[in-house]
Amino acid sequence: MTTTARPARTAAENEPAAWVTCSQCRSLVYGKRYIRLLQVCPECGAHARLDALGRIRQLFDGGTAQPVRVPETLVNPLDFVDQRPYGERLDQARRKTGQQDSVLVVRGRIDGRPLVAAVMDFRFFGGSLGVAAGEAITTAAETALKDRTPLLIVTASGGARMQEGALSLMQMAKTSNALAELDEAGLLTITLVTDPTYGGVAASFATLSDVVVAEPGARMGFAGPRVIEQTIRQKLPPGFQTAEFLLEHGLVDDVWQRTELRARLSRLLAATEVPGPSWGAGEEDPVVRDSQLLDQLPAWECVQLAREAGRPTALEHIGYWLDGFVELHGDRAGEECAAIVGGIGRLDGLPVMVIGHQKGHTTAELVSRNFGMPSPAGYRKAARLMRLAAKLGMPVVTLIDTPGAYPGLTAEESGQSNAIAENLRLMGSLTVPVVAVVTGEGGSGGALALGVADRVLVCANATYSVISPEGCAAILWKNAAEAAVAADELALDAASLLRLGVVDGVIPEPEGGGHTDTTVMSDAVRRAVVVALRELRGTTTSGAARRARFRAFGLADGAHLQTSTGATATAGSTERDR
Repeated sequence: MTTTARPARTAAENEPAAWVTCSQCRSLVYGKRYIRLLQVCPECGAHARLDALGRIRQLFDGGTAQPVRVPETLVNPLDFVDQRPYGERLDQARRKTGQQDSVLVVRGRIDGRPLVAAVMDFRFFGGSLGVAAGEAITTAAETALKDRTPLLIVTASGGARMQEGALSLMQMAKTSNALAELDEAGLLTITLVTDPTYGGVAASFATLSDVVVAEPGARMGFAGPRVIEQTIRQKLPPGFQTAEFLLEHGLVDDVWQRTELRARLSRLLAATEVPGPSWGAGEEDPVVRDSQLLDQLPAWECVQLAREAGRPTALEHIGYWLDGFVELHGDRAGEECAAIVGGIGRLDGLPVMVIGHQKGHTTAELVSRNFGMPSPAGYRKAARLMRLAAKLGMPVVTLIDTPGAYPGLTAEESGQSNAIAENLRLMGSLTVPVVAVVTGEGGSGGALALGVADRVLVCANATYSVISPEGCAAILWKNAAEAAVAADELALDAASLLRLGVVDGVIPEPEGGGHTDTTVMSDAVRRAVVVALRELRGTTTSGAARRARFRAFGLADGAHLQTSTGATATAGSTERDR
């Protein structure tokens, strides 16, 4: 017996067919193997549709998923009739699926970590959002709030249920406000987008979660492709609204293979587990806080070392220090910027949000990362991740290494100045500890947009400046060849920055520069960050001290100023002394 792996094929069928034909590539797959592969074609990777029960079995630890009772709702509130009475259609859907409506709500565990899940089933009226489905999503959110556990929503829907009229429409607001309560409570929310997710579901709870991921090929949008083509009278590009398209345009955080879902969800859930007060107690501080103890290289030599292509990148630091890192993408407004990377991981067991400029080593890597020069989307992505960290009570660590913000036409059209300014304001008000490390080039406002922190550290051969030496020389000396002279005058090297109080300490590098032993350099940065966070975890973080730190820059030595929050800004001292 041979069957075709239709999109509607479900995991609820007890006995798989002997052979299954993939609907995408037409390959024959042994039925039992197909089930073991979670209904993913081994040849082309096409993901067949799972029903709600099948999805729950796939994701949750065996025997842990327990149903959550959903309050009764109105049935056929409009007495709607098209070619058949809506009531008859409901009865048929219930008999066919064995479910009361399109959403199942359960409590359970993934790798022993608790969560609540609302799982949509496309078999039931195309997963459409009616009063019962809206109540189920809301009940799931309220259950997560009561249990103080994360919420997972698995979407599969054609949109709102027309047969329930305006009451169906109201579910969009009802469910969105339910997620807002989880935001206010600081609870993690995750959406898994499966194929398809459209209309009122996409335009409400599906896209409001903290982390939105999608299965390969899953489609999501407000209007369907056919409606869009009829409206604009244009042919849509291949792959439009697929998960891969959404990732490229910054609308989802990532695309995850079905076989990876449990492990990756477990990583995210682990980020809600906070270690005790003794965290980091055994770490020794490598930071030098007295500029007289530093061997000061000529400023221009520091510039060359800061730009050395072999220095560790942000992703390399992340890979060295963090366990269970989950990278998050996109500004959720239509763009992704590869010049800034960020995500959640565990630093010696402490959940942290790490955000950094990303360059690369080869020409191809540098080009793909725009040479570490972020667009407005990069700064807006960083802002989104910082807000998420604040919601979850998670420290923020930033790694700064950029020649500057991208100065191109598209950046100006997209509001580069505004994106940088918004980050400066946001970072000054974050209610979690913030540690910034200048690991390479600290180029102007594009660097500072990740640099408003409680602790600002700099690697020994890194630089931090209002402008590049070449730019300064071209403007003031009328000769770019005077860049070395300009570098000296700008006081952009680590020792000068420490004397000025712009940075709180200097992280030593291996002899010859960080590129000569990237492991040693990265470990030094890790230890410095651990010590800084260890100190900050023991203090109340409101943003007031951070603002006072920056308020003092430019005051005459010894001047004191009382800020509006009561914090004292003092010139001529390091932040630790204030």
